[in-house]
Amino acid sequence: MKSANNMTKYSLRSWVLVLALAPTIVVGILLGSYFTINRFYELEQTLIEKGSNIVEPLAIASEFGIINQDRESTKLLLAASQINNASLILSIAVFDAENQLFVTSHYHKDFETMRYKQALANLVGTENETIDDTLVIRVPIISHTGLEPKPVTSINRPNNINIDNASSTNGIIAPIYNNQQERVLGYISVLLNKENALLEQHRAAIAAFIIVLIGVQFNLFFTFRLVKHVNYPITEMVRVVAKIREGKLDTRLEGNLIGELDLLKRGINAMAGSLSEYHDEMQQNIDQATSDLRETLEQIEIQNVELDIAKKRALEASRIKSEFLANMSHELRTPLNGVIGFARQLLKTPLHTSQLDYIKTIERSASNLLGIINDILDFSKLEAGKMILEKMPFALRETLTETLTIIAGSAQEKGLELVIDIDANVPESVSGDAMRVSQIITNLVGNAIKFTDKGSVILKIHLVGQDDDNITLRCEVIDTGIGIDESQQEYLFQAFGQADSSISRRFGGTGLGLVITKRLINQMGGQIGFTSAPSKGSNFWFILPLGISQFEIGEVLPVDALQHKSVLLYEPRELTRDTLNRRLVSWQLIITNVANPENLTSVLQSKNSKFDYIIISCHGFADNAAFIHLLKQARQHTDCLILLHDCLDQDMILNVLKVNADVLLNTPVSDFTLAHHLIYPPMPSTLVSLPEPINNDVTKRLNASVLAVDDNMANLKLIDTLLKELVDNVVTVNNGAEAIKQAKAQAFDLIFMDIQMPGTDGITATKRIRSESLNRNTPIIAVTAHAIAEERENILASGMDGFLPKPIDELSLKSVISRWMIKPQLTHFDTHVLNWDLCLTQANQKTDLALDMLKMLVNSLPETTTTINEALLTRNAAALLQAVHKLHGATCYCGVPTTQKLCRDIESALKHKIDIDDLEPEILELLDELTKVESAANQVIKQLSVDAPNDQ
Repeated sequence: MKSANNMTKYSLRSWVLVLALAPTIVVGILLGSYFTINRFYELEQTLIEKGSNIVEPLAIASEFGIINQDRESTKLLLAASQINNASLILSIAVFDAENQLFVTSHYHKDFETMRYKQALANLVGTENETIDDTLVIRVPIISHTGLEPKPVTSINRPNNINIDNASSTNGIIAPIYNNQQERVLGYISVLLNKENALLEQHRAAIAAFIIVLIGVQFNLFFTFRLVKHVNYPITEMVRVVAKIREGKLDTRLEGNLIGELDLLKRGINAMAGSLSEYHDEMQQNIDQATSDLRETLEQIEIQNVELDIAKKRALEASRIKSEFLANMSHELRTPLNGVIGFARQLLKTPLHTSQLDYIKTIERSASNLLGIINDILDFSKLEAGKMILEKMPFALRETLTETLTIIAGSAQEKGLELVIDIDANVPESVSGDAMRVSQIITNLVGNAIKFTDKGSVILKIHLVGQDDDNITLRCEVIDTGIGIDESQQEYLFQAFGQADSSISRRFGGTGLGLVITKRLINQMGGQIGFTSAPSKGSNFWFILPLGISQFEIGEVLPVDALQHKSVLLYEPRELTRDTLNRRLVSWQLIITNVANPENLTSVLQSKNSKFDYIIISCHGFADNAAFIHLLKQARQHTDCLILLHDCLDQDMILNVLKVNADVLLNTPVSDFTLAHHLIYPPMPSTLVSLPEPINNDVTKRLNASVLAVDDNMANLKLIDTLLKELVDNVVTVNNGAEAIKQAKAQAFDLIFMDIQMPGTDGITATKRIRSESLNRNTPIIAVTAHAIAEERENILASGMDGFLPKPIDELSLKSVISRWMIKPQLTHFDTHVLNWDLCLTQANQKTDLALDMLKMLVNSLPETTTTINEALLTRNAAALLQAVHKLHGATCYCGVPTTQKLCRDIESALKHKIDIDDLEPEILELLDELTKVESAANQVIKQLSVDAPNDQ
């Protein structure tokens, strides 16, 4: 990639010049160098050959001069030779056998350069030596005693001549002699001048350089011609393409080009022409599209105006719908309030059997009608996006047990096996909207019971995901009912629709239950689905995300106490038996399972069998006498006999079951209830049933005055009846004006105010009472059938202190009176440290739950304070974050706003990696605030533990 980028930095002209010149220059230099060096070598060899041709005959001629010691004749010979070759020879010298100068051609001051430096015996042939700018050639002078020289050619080299190095004879051959008769008399040495040879070498080098330079110039000439005819057209093409890219589509290439460049020029011009035509066509299309778009925008603008008008109409219609729902809720709930209220009051009076049955039917029918109304209102709130979900701590198994207990009667009437199967790893203490969870279970299990004639309905719950703050549950409701045809399944979650139109005639219902269920689950962040087949039942499943409560809700049972204890379990129904067996196994009991009466009888007839517990299901026993005998046998084998029943016959329950059992439990039985009675068994021979909840709300009438206002005489009569059971003095009026008059004349401890009344409504009457009466600070409770959240907010904003929904429930009425009339006077402290009203609100107005939360917070403060101090001292950010996070979760349910805010700020800062040193002031402030919270909470706990009644 880098190489490609570097290549793009150079122009085409540069590449052409480089690629054209570089090879020529390199080849020229290589050839010039080769021929120059070769010429140098040839001149050197020529000089040596000339010198050898001169000196070798002189060596032969000098033999007789040395023998006869004739220096004169020898000198004349040497001088003549030097004169004939004056330009070449600088000096000639003859040395004798003792390597002493014998004669020279003329006086020469330095003969040492010409003297042979080695032993004379080593000089056996012609040798040469280069010294600076001169060449010395030495040839031995041989004595031939009567022998004639025998000349030889250049190809016959004598074997006895040794050429020592590259500066030897180089092909110049000395004559051959007879080794036995010849004798070296001396040698002749010639000093040759190399200046002419060097000059010739320089001339050759200059000539080679000139030739290479001329070649490069020719190459440059042709290269520039190439650049002119190739590179310039390509550059022009690049320029034209750039202009075309800029939108100048009328640009064209001109002139004649060579070869393929001309074809490329024509292609570019053709391309430009096509682009120009396409551009013109596109511009026409754009103009047409712009015109069409302008018309469309005008139409859209008109439609927007129409939509705006339609939106305003829809908002107005929604407002009218909301008002209609509120009014409908009030108008429907008001008469139902009287019907249900007086039906329940009648149930308290002595009635014969048929009257009791009639009253129960009236109460049940009115309650069903109220359920339908609630479904419609819930659906309307979900559609409008006004359903507000709470996030409060609650006990999951306890809530599910309470929910199933309400609808278990329907299953018992149809003889269905209702089973609740919750995995042991599912936490008990969770946070969320318990009422909506209960509504979801009620809808799904209620539907399963409704559409199942025989068989079973199972509620399964198991854990599918968990982290520090949240869990994810998968809940399944499985039935063996009529099932749903595949073609009808797509209509199942549609409003006011059911899978089969005949179902609504056979089973009743609005068709809203599943729609509400799905939307509630979706709003909680879960999902729902189902599988079903006709005549094979259905399996509705849903994923339910819930929070994890920071504190344990309810009683924590020591199930470890059940380890290794023995239990005999008789349950003929397989599903219930398997569920009970898994629970008992998880508690590590030693279990003996029995599935039929014969086996049970056989086990009980064994005299040696003894069990810590015997659990017997009453299902399937028709003969009361035989069953009673069986129970008596069972009592002999255990000290704790537990009966599980789904019986509706009250006589059977009272006269047979209760008198023959230690504990009597309805099925389906919850884990908590069963474990509680196993861990805390009753004393022998003590008749025990489920402990009734102790009602500490109002056990006797209070010495107090209450004003009740309602325009509906039936409702007014009902609330008057209920209040007279709870307080000494009750004043009732049927309109707002009369309520104002009574408030001015008398001080009341509590006022119940209806909202919708002719003339002066409840809100107006409340404002008047707050401004001009003796009851400016008296708690005023709105008695309303309004189910819309906005209406409730308006009610509270008007100056009222709370609300009591219609139809009026006796327990709700007691709870209101307990809260507003028996409320303890708490020690005054800063409400930012501890706000008890906020604490109650966060506990859903349950005093005991709020008190438990506060106690748990106080109990955790010493450990939390120690952990925070240690983390601050050691600068352990992870430990500090964990401690503050846990504390933050606890403060969400205890009405401590300042502590909650500090925890939130510190936790956020720690998660953003803020240094502990920078957070030290806030941490110290938190520790100081915890001290204040502990002091205030202890005051509240001390007073409420003695004085406050239970609000549940």
